[in-house]
Amino acid sequence: GVDAALDLVGTPTLPDTQRAVRVHGTACFGGSLSNQWTVRDFSPNEYLPKGVRLAGYFGDAADLPREQFQEIVDAVSAGQLAFPVDRVYDGLEQVPQAHDDMEHDRATGKLVVRVRHQDPKDTL
Repeated sequence: GVDAALDLVGTPTLPDTQRAVRVHGTACFGGSLSNQWTVRDFSPNEYLPKGVRLAGYFGDAADLPREQFQEIVDAVSAGQLAFPVDRVYDGLEQVPQAHDDMEHDRATGKLVVRVRHQDPKDTL
């Protein structure tokens, strides 16, 4: 699996997001485009598979009009939104380049930064 994943859809997709993360990786729950904030029949074994860490982040979306937000939720629910990957950057040292590409509209899809796994033994 991947080292880390960000889930912006919410509780309906969180189990799938966590299953995509490697053992000891991190899944970040950062939004709820589904507008579903609770988990029915919660089971820790399903929501924390393979020792995946679960983190959360929630900013302020007060500037997003409710109607526009609902349009996004509806489009995601209907499967009408595609999220193509435009570029993949290898390593955290490429974050400045990825950010610059984003700021200057040099990408038409997602920008992904792939973080290399470092064996803890190598840091001693």
